[in-house]
Amino acid sequence: MVCALQLAAKAAVLASLITTSFAGAVEKRQSAVTGWAYYGCQTEGTNARALALKATAYDTMTLQSCATDCAAYTYFGTEYGRECYCGNSFSAGSVVAPLADCSFPCAGNSAQKCGAGNRLSVYKKGTGTPPASSTTKPATTTPSTQPTQPAGPGPQKAGLPSGWVYSGCIQDNINAKENANIQIPTFPYKVWDTATNDAPSCIARCQQFGYNAAGLEYSSQCFCGDIENIAVASWPTTSTNPQDPQSFTRVAAPIKYAESECNAVCSGNKNYWCGSGNKLTYYTWTTSPTKFSFPAGNAAGRYSLLIGGVTVPLITSQAITGKVTFVEKYGTGAPNGTGAYELDLSQVGNSANAWRQMTGFKTDVFCSAGLTLPDKAGRQILVGGWAGQSNYGVRLYWPDGSAGVKGTHQWVEDPNNLQLLVARWYPSAMIMANGSILVVGGEIGQNADAQPNLEILPRTGGGTVYLDFLQRTHPFNLYPFIMVVPSGIFILYYNEARILDEKTFATKKILPNLPGAVNNPNGGRTYQLQGSMVALPQYAPFTDPMGVLACGGSTEGGGYAIDNCVSAYPEAANPVWTVERMPSRRVMPNMAGLPDGTYVMVGGGQHGVAGFGLGGAPNYNAVMYDPKKPVHQRMSVMANTTVARLYHSEALVLLDGRVLVTGSDPTGDFNSPPTNWPEEYRVEVFSPPYLLSGLARPTFSITNKDWKYGAAVTFTVTSGSTANLKVSLLGSVSSTHGNSMGQRTLFPAVTCSGTTCTVTVPPNAHVCPPTWYMMFVLDGPTPSVGQFVRIGGDPGALGNWPKLPGFDLPGV
Repeated sequence: MVCALQLAAKAAVLASLITTSFAGAVEKRQSAVTGWAYYGCQTEGTNARALALKATAYDTMTLQSCATDCAAYTYFGTEYGRECYCGNSFSAGSVVAPLADCSFPCAGNSAQKCGAGNRLSVYKKGTGTPPASSTTKPATTTPSTQPTQPAGPGPQKAGLPSGWVYSGCIQDNINAKENANIQIPTFPYKVWDTATNDAPSCIARCQQFGYNAAGLEYSSQCFCGDIENIAVASWPTTSTNPQDPQSFTRVAAPIKYAESECNAVCSGNKNYWCGSGNKLTYYTWTTSPTKFSFPAGNAAGRYSLLIGGVTVPLITSQAITGKVTFVEKYGTGAPNGTGAYELDLSQVGNSANAWRQMTGFKTDVFCSAGLTLPDKAGRQILVGGWAGQSNYGVRLYWPDGSAGVKGTHQWVEDPNNLQLLVARWYPSAMIMANGSILVVGGEIGQNADAQPNLEILPRTGGGTVYLDFLQRTHPFNLYPFIMVVPSGIFILYYNEARILDEKTFATKKILPNLPGAVNNPNGGRTYQLQGSMVALPQYAPFTDPMGVLACGGSTEGGGYAIDNCVSAYPEAANPVWTVERMPSRRVMPNMAGLPDGTYVMVGGGQHGVAGFGLGGAPNYNAVMYDPKKPVHQRMSVMANTTVARLYHSEALVLLDGRVLVTGSDPTGDFNSPPTNWPEEYRVEVFSPPYLLSGLARPTFSITNKDWKYGAAVTFTVTSGSTANLKVSLLGSVSSTHGNSMGQRTLFPAVTCSGTTCTVTVPPNAHVCPPTWYMMFVLDGPTPSVGQFVRIGGDPGALGNWPKLPGFDLPGV
C-alpha cells in the first residue's frame, strides 16, 4: 500500500544503493525480536510476494511492530523500510540474498534494518536455522490452514482474510442518469493505485474501515464499498446548489461478467488477476460485524417544528433558568440584528412572548467559544470572535427571568478593559478542574495565521502557553475538542490527540493518530474538516477509563465526508481507536448526549468541508448511538427531517429530554440567494423514542441543588417506580460547529428507601468538573424533566470576576 510518491522515493534510494559498494560489509542485527529468530535476507518471489498471506505498511514500522502484525504466521519480513509481509512459506523464486543487501533503516527505528528494494529482512518464529548459503532456496510448502489455489493466473480465491470470499467480475464506472458526463463507480472509495496491489491488502484496508465489499481494477487499483452499492449507487453531489441533484443514480445496474474478463495481473502479485479496464475483481465479507438498526414509527423518534425563528444562530445554550440563548453574527448578520436572543420554551405557542431580543454586544461574536460558568448565577461567557477587536472579545450574561416571565439582564462587554491576551477566531473553551477558564487555539483572523497557544481566565499574571502541535496542524485544528480527564486535559485536533498536564500544559501522552477516511488516512475531525466529539458515559464508582467518541468529519482537498466514528479510552495503557461505520457520510454533524446515556447525531452534509458555500448534499436523518450495545451494532437510523442543517447549525438536549435543532448558515448571506441552501430560521426539536413510548415519565423534587463532591444528596420521587431508578447528570452545553463545550454524561450511585432516594455525588473535579449539570431521574429508559444542579462549587472564584464597572457579580 504505497503511493506513487513513495514508490518514486524508493526508486531513488534504490538507485543510490546500487552505486554504493558493500564489499566486505556484514549486516549486524541491532536488536533481537522476542520469540523470533533472524532468518536472513531474502528476495521477493518471481511472480508473487515471497510472503504472501498478509501485508501492512506504515511510517512507524519496526521489527517488533511487524512481528506483532504477523503473530499468526511462521515468518515475517520487512521491506523498503516501512512494509511488512507475513507467511508460512516462501513463494516460488524467492531465494537467499547477501546479508548486506537488506540495508534500509526501519521507518520507526533507524537503528534497525528493514529490508531494501526487492529484499526482505526475514525472521522465523522460535529459534530456526537460517539458510546455509546465498544460493539455497528455502523449501516451498502450502500451509495446511489455507485452501488450495488453482495453478496459473486467475482471481485469488485462497489465502484471503477470514470471512471474505471471491464474488466475481463486475462492471465499473457507469454513467449517471442525471449527468452523462459523470461516471459512478460501483464501489465508491478508490483507496489506492499502486505497484503493490493485491487482494489481501485491498481487502484488509476495506475491512479496517467496516466495508463489506472490495474491488480490484486495472491491476493496481483498490476500491472499497458495500455489497448494497451494486444495487444502489453511493455518489453524493459536490454542488452546494439545492437546485442541482443531491445524489446521482446509474442509468443501469452493473453487469456481471465471466471471471476470465477480469484478467489484468495484480501489480503486487503476478499470480492473480485484479480486474481490467472498467471491470472489478470483487470480494465480499460474509461475516461482517457491522449491523445498523432501522426502527420504525415511534421507535425511530420524531422531528417536529418547535417555533419560527427570529435569528440564524451560531451558538445555542440552555441557561439554568430553562431558557435558551441564541447568538448570531453581530455586525455581519441581518440588518438591525443585535446578535443575541433568548427563547422561553414555555411560550412557544406565542412568538411575541417566546422571543426576547437582547443587547450588549459591542464586538462580533462570529465563531467564538461559549461556556456556562460554575458561579452561583450560572453566567454564560463568550470568548473570541471576528474580526479586529472582536478577536479579543470577552462577553458575559447573567440569566434571569423564569418560565413565562421575561428577563431584563443583557449581555455585558467592555472591550477596552476586558480582553483575551491574543486574537482568537474559532477557539475552544473549557472549565478546568480548578475552576479556571481554559481558552485554546483558533487563528488570528480570517484565513490568517494560527494562534497555537492557550491562555487562562481570569488572568493570574502569566501569558500564553505555546502549543507546537497546533502550529503544525493548522488550519485543520480549529475549535479543538477539549475536556478534563483524571490525568489532565485531553485535546483532540485534526487527526491527532494527546493528554496535557493540567498545570504545565506539557504533553503527558500522545495517542495514536485517529483513523480518517478509507481513501485518505489524513481525514480530520475538527474545523474545517468538522466532525463532532462527545465524552462517553461515566458510571459510579468512576474507576474505569473515560471514553471519547468522534464521528464524521472530512478530508482535505477532495472534501470526501467521513462515514465512520472512532472511539478510544485515552488513559488506557495502550489506547487504540476503534473504527465503526456510520450509515452514511457526514461532515458538519452535531451530537447531543441524552439522559439515558445514548447519543443522537443530526444534520450535516454528505460532501465538502465546513465553511460558506463549501458543504452540501444535506443529511436529513438522525442517527442514534448506543454505547451499551456491541461494537459495530450501536447505530440506528432514526427519523428524517425536511430541513437542511449545514454550516453553523447546532443541537443540544433540553431539560424536557428533547433535542433542540437549530441554525444553518451555509452562505453567510442573510438574503438567502436562490442557488444556495437557505439561511435557516426555523427551530426544530427531535423527540427520542423514550418520549414516544407511552410510558409515564417519573417526577421528582429536590431541595439541595448545590452539591459538594462525594456528598450524599436526598431527593423525593413524586411519581413513578423506584425499582429500576437511575440518575443521570448532563453537563451544561454551548453548541457550535459540532463542538458541545461542557458536555459530560455521568451516572452516579443512587439508592432508595420508599420514595426517598439518595444520590452520591461524583468524587472529584477530574471526574466531574465544576459547573452546572442537568439532573434527570430515569424509570427504566424514561427520563423525568430535568433540573439544574451545581456540582463542585466555584473553586476558581469566577463569581468575583471581573471587577469592572458595568459587570454585576454574583459572588462566591
